[in-house]
Amino acid sequence: MIKSLRQYFQGLQSAKNPDPMTQDDSLNPNSERNPAPRRSAATQPLPPPEPEPRLSSFPPQRWVWIAGICCLTLGGLILALPKGVEQLEQWQQAEQIEAYEQEQHQASTVLQLVKLPPQKRAAKLQAIAAQPEPSLERSRARYLLAVDLLERYEGGPAVQWLTDLELDYPVMAPYILLKRGRGYELSNETIKAQESWQEIVEKYPDSPVALTAMTLLGKADHQYWQAALTRFPNDPRLAVVLHQQLQHQPQSLDLMRQILQIAPAHAATTGVRDQLLQQQAKQLTPEDWQAVGDSFWRQGQYAKAIPAYQQAVATPQTLYRLARSQQLQDQKAEAIAGYQKLIQTFPQAKETAQALQRLAQLSDPPEAITYLRQLQNQFPKEAPQALLDEAELLAKSDPIHAAQARQALLQRYSSSDAAAELRWQIASHFAKTGKIQEAWQWAQQIAQQNPESSLAPKAIFWIGKWAQQSNRPNDAQAAFKNVLARYPYSYYAWRSAALLGWPVGDFQSVRSLQPTAVLPNVRPLPPAGSSLFKELYRLGQDEAARMVFEAEVSRRQHEQNTDEPTMAEAFTFGLLQLTQRQYLKGINQILSLREAADTPAERKDWQALRQQPEYWQALFPLPYQGLIFEWSAKRKLNPLLVGALIRQESRFEKEIRSPVGATGLMQVMPDTAKWIAPKIKLKTYSLTNPKDNIKLGTWYLDHTHDTYGNNSALAIASYNAGPGNVAKWLKELPREDIDVFIESIPFPETKGYVEAVFSNYWNYLRIYDPTTQALLKKG
Repeated sequence: MIKSLRQYFQGLQSAKNPDPMTQDDSLNPNSERNPAPRRSAATQPLPPPEPEPRLSSFPPQRWVWIAGICCLTLGGLILALPKGVEQLEQWQQAEQIEAYEQEQHQASTVLQLVKLPPQKRAAKLQAIAAQPEPSLERSRARYLLAVDLLERYEGGPAVQWLTDLELDYPVMAPYILLKRGRGYELSNETIKAQESWQEIVEKYPDSPVALTAMTLLGKADHQYWQAALTRFPNDPRLAVVLHQQLQHQPQSLDLMRQILQIAPAHAATTGVRDQLLQQQAKQLTPEDWQAVGDSFWRQGQYAKAIPAYQQAVATPQTLYRLARSQQLQDQKAEAIAGYQKLIQTFPQAKETAQALQRLAQLSDPPEAITYLRQLQNQFPKEAPQALLDEAELLAKSDPIHAAQARQALLQRYSSSDAAAELRWQIASHFAKTGKIQEAWQWAQQIAQQNPESSLAPKAIFWIGKWAQQSNRPNDAQAAFKNVLARYPYSYYAWRSAALLGWPVGDFQSVRSLQPTAVLPNVRPLPPAGSSLFKELYRLGQDEAARMVFEAEVSRRQHEQNTDEPTMAEAFTFGLLQLTQRQYLKGINQILSLREAADTPAERKDWQALRQQPEYWQALFPLPYQGLIFEWSAKRKLNPLLVGALIRQESRFEKEIRSPVGATGLMQVMPDTAKWIAPKIKLKTYSLTNPKDNIKLGTWYLDHTHDTYGNNSALAIASYNAGPGNVAKWLKELPREDIDVFIESIPFPETKGYVEAVFSNYWNYLRIYDPTTQALLKKG
């Protein structure tokens, strides 16, 4: 397990060849579907070569050494032959795993083939698999050929590729045995299948794969299921075993309790939970009710979570979730009472800080101020924002105390994000009243005292803008270059690059640019997890990789008595969500890492992670690249601008729907689609079909550009707020400076939306466009 991202990335200096988040479906050779018809001999793949004698795996000099040892200790070796052979195998395996750790960083042809469908990669894999000398590439090719065959229910050919493969590919040994067992099972060789799975249990008893093997073996011998419950008591995958046992004991309260405790988020748990409530409610303990409440909470069923949490154990988490559920169900009085009970019962719990914040939001100003001051006293980390909120509440009724709160914030917590926000409020006020020098001074304080604030790049950019207005071109250029050097990922980095004359597009020209996008062709090496997990992940074995990683993290958390993932684990979870096409969850998971970095060590790990291209590629994936580029070209739109809009609208979730009905990747309204469809002769369409959605959405984006003379700022604002609001703003807001216009948009959502879309666009440029990368490198 990697404990430090800094240590991990220090060791990752050799040539890397990362690839995009591929979206191939997981291969599942353990599927219970009926085998498909076998292919004719004419269409069979080339048979794998016969397994080589194991001598070929050893160089000649090693055999000389082994022969010498044998001659010196022949008698003892004969008497202890099994032990000697076992030790020799362990030495060989350790040596090969060490070689794998070094070789996994090297360029790989096989890993470049992972994203291709089986039929398109078969020939190349067969050529690599047929190489005479053992290598990591040959082993990878043989394994992928085998799993492709298993997906087609061709057990015999798959077994041939997998025979003795674990000897050359020890990092994957448990999974090779698992797949070989599946191959035997498909060939109706049940005994051999069970022998393969038993070998996993015997040789790799602590591997997560052992639980899978025991689950399979338990179908014939239920003792394996009981052994699995004993050996892996905290593994979420035990839900499968428990469900199988529940089929034999459908009224077992203990089994239902275990399922709810171990896997509250498991899809099959919903039925067990409902059965428990219908048949056994009177026998449930407070701990059971907590598990029931947690299950409803995770599914967003807050109304049903309320009665469960009311009968649950009174912990800080259950009390907070009860009050929050009541708040979300508009039960204001009950929510306030619930938050107050939490504060009184657990005054130092982290949930209490959240409760005080919620109470301040729910209360009238005088009472809200009381809660904010309590928050300042009990939770120093929350004090800066609480002081700022207090000042805003006092601004109208008590300006003197409001000024005192602001002064206290700047004096006591000068480096906080809240202090940066206050400084920007003051700078903006001076700028609007024409006092540019004063605005400059306050913005300069943000650059100096709040360099990690999200407002820092904005402050420095506007120093550059104000320098332009003051006829100080050298200061302006210095400010813009400063933004690019210190905050290259920000929206203001793109604005700075445009004002410096870089060919990255401005609001008036960006739609017509046609930048390239060179995405990595292999998956990155995750910073957390075992070598087995990493290899499964990079081979595109997504379901298997997820299973192994979740089991590993669960075990570590249990051993360390924590439920928090490390920074490396949290990022790796984001990678896994992206491979499962859960783009919204994956992107948000990675975005949340900053807030999760509570300690100085975690902060350093997060900073180290952000220095790696894999972090930014995961944060800004580009699925549906082919469709985006195809329809952008037809509409004469910048493809990365279209991708940027999709990322902001839907996070690439093709079936997502907004509360008002906007649907799909580009969040097209059904009525808008009906209006567009006849214009492009589209008789039938589905807004959840990516091709139809992008076809309709790019037409509308082209239309908004035509409406506003190809000004992309106005076109994007209209896409979000509608043409009526943009027309109104064009009449009321200053138009001489487009940056001032955007800053003046009265809808915070639309202002943020415009900046977010162009921030996305800029990041796609700097991550994937070689020309922009070269400019940034040059500085």
